[in-house]
Amino acid sequence: MIKIYDSKNITAQEIISRQIADESAVEQAVEEIISQVRRVGDYALFDCCRRFDGVELAELAVSEQEILEAKQAVGEEFYMILRKAAQNIYDFHIRQKREGFMFTKAGGQVLGQRILPLKRVGLYVPGGTASYPSSVLMNAIPARVAGVEEIIMVTPPNKQGKIAAEILAAAEVAGVKKIFKLGGAQAVAALAFGTQSVPAVDKIVGPGNIFVAMAKRKVYGVVDIDMIAGPSEILIIADAAAEPRLLAADLLSQAEHDKLAAAVLITVDKAQAEAVAAELERQIPQLPRAEIARASIDDNGKIIVAADLMEAARLSDLIAPEHLELAVADPFALMSRIHNAGSIFLGRHTPEPLGDYFAGPNHVLPTGGTARFSSPLSVDDFVKKSSYIYYTKEALAAVRDEVATFAAREGLTAHARSILMR
Repeated sequence: MIKIYDSKNITAQEIISRQIADESAVEQAVEEIISQVRRVGDYALFDCCRRFDGVELAELAVSEQEILEAKQAVGEEFYMILRKAAQNIYDFHIRQKREGFMFTKAGGQVLGQRILPLKRVGLYVPGGTASYPSSVLMNAIPARVAGVEEIIMVTPPNKQGKIAAEILAAAEVAGVKKIFKLGGAQAVAALAFGTQSVPAVDKIVGPGNIFVAMAKRKVYGVVDIDMIAGPSEILIIADAAAEPRLLAADLLSQAEHDKLAAAVLITVDKAQAEAVAAELERQIPQLPRAEIARASIDDNGKIIVAADLMEAARLSDLIAPEHLELAVADPFALMSRIHNAGSIFLGRHTPEPLGDYFAGPNHVLPTGGTARFSSPLSVDDFVKKSSYIYYTKEALAAVRDEVATFAAREGLTAHARSILMR
């Protein structure tokens, strides 16, 4: 059963505590896989498919025919839902796109910044026993908006060597054309270093299990990565008028993800806290993923009774949640008190799954308290910036002595000579 705390009797450490898994065995296994992929390329990928996915593949690449069949298999209704979601995501992210700038200063100086898209990006999409077409849309569409030339998608096959039709249909909607039947650390290694079949990319984005996360950490520096995502999190701040059954349902929307997922409610009403706890007990057995939700709620769930909404906002900032619901009468006023959150859901009619699938803002969000200093996936993640400088001969002459003096103070004589010799 979920634990209920009074804010006066819970420490800061208890409020922000998160489970940390022992990753030593995972790290060793991932290092071996990466090394194998770097040494023998495609051969290692086929071998990993046999060992980890239990399937013997003839080809790693998904054919155009498979994509066409997937589009037909999902049916017109779901295909149109994918298209509507994709349009919402596009409409939100197009507003993030920025242009470079240039300005001149008196005396012959021109300064500026260029913003250029990455050339090739790798997109990891979980698959095999699960199907997450939303991950395709949320990662691919911002890359397309940024102007990325080529997206290479990898996703693990099922035991029949197939990719879920929903994933392939989402890829078609998002304009992803190169797809490989690869999962796990081997897929990340292939994207980072390239093989005979899989092109090397500049950046890898997308969620995955602990092996994928570890592999992304290991290849960072060879390529860029989006983030190291941890278990899913939801925090709800509720006033006394919020309905317990809806609060429980929203907590479970994230608890069903993973046994390590964290679902937290901060309320100003003790009776409501107890009612939500009772609702969780009623609703959990009704879920197909009841075992997962039960472990998440019992091990990582919390209900905290705060003195008022201002204290609730302060406690929320300590947690810095991935998803934050403000189930209160005036959510916009309360949002002004919030500084640390990945995505904020305002009011009683904006449950978190809207953001997962359809509303438009990105669902790839900082977890594990990293919303204190990091942001959701955006168009900015798929561009690079270069600054530029132009001085005329006269402009250089006007500052030559000052620059040379600066260099001399740092003991870098060759720097000063480079200026003074002109």
